Amino acid sequence: MIDTHPGRREVTANGLRHHLLEWDGGGKTTLLCLHGFLDLSWGFAPIAPTLAAAGYHVVAPDLRGHGDTEWVGAGGYYYFMDYLHDVADLVDTVAREDLVLLGHSMGGSIASLFAGVFPERPRRIVVMEGMRLPEQPAEDLPGRAVDWIHGVRRARKRGRRGLPDLDACAARIRQFDPLCPPDVAHFLAEHGTLPVPGGRAFKHDPVHVTRGPYPFRLEQWMQYWRAVRCPVLLLEGERTELPPPPDMAERAACLRDVRTRVVPRAGHMMMRHEPAAVASAVLEFLREV
Repeated sequence: MIDTHPGRREVTANGLRHHLLEWDGGGKTTLLCLHGFLDLSWGFAPIAPTLAAAGYHVVAPDLRGHGDTEWVGAGGYYYFMDYLHDVADLVDTVAREDLVLLGHSMGGSIASLFAGVFPERPRRIVVMEGMRLPEQPAEDLPGRAVDWIHGVRRARKRGRRGLPDLDACAARIRQFDPLCPPDVAHFLAEHGTLPVPGGRAFKHDPVHVTRGPYPFRLEQWMQYWRAVRCPVLLLEGERTELPPPPDMAERAACLRDVRTRVVPRAGHMMMRHEPAAVASAVLEFLREV
């Protein structure tokens, strides 16, 4: 069930105006839902009503430069630590007595960072295929920095790329996610695009698609995972297009209290594919004694 009428509000976090969706089940526990790369808050709409019906306060923000949240503007960029600061401010502003972080993909990475930096705050976290960033080999870092600068310049100059209409936008979603049901793709296209001359364009900042200057280094991230104190649920899609890295067991072992569950028939974008199963897995985890 997709709830097309959640509460909507805006709050300022880390100096940026953030757009939030809210399904309020009236409880004292806030489920802060963090979406993945080039996704948006509406991506949680297939599961949020079920979570709210169980008595949880469900909040899904558009992360910086996504959806209806502000872009960083001149001179800014999108580093993981920027997202971390944003989420810390969002927690201070919207979270109730208890906090659970529910993160998908990039949002799962951010959730695990937050739980390591603020281990006393979240009661639990759910990470949906969000600990899979690949270790990157040694490379020419000055050359990578040059590529990053040129890439950002090109993205800013090019701006948004338009598509003819909503149907074309929905088709683009299904091109990258063939398991996405057509009605869900159209729903996400409707909420995730805006009119531009000649058609429609996705709302995210084009700068997102540039390759950043800093490579992923596993040992650095492991320091954050080792600092997590709360129970962690790792959710994986049975039919994921993003298989876990060969060292996934070593990564999971950094967490003190972790369990893994596979969602049958689901790919990486599991909330679109099997929302009932995802919601059920989350609620079962939250109800553990």
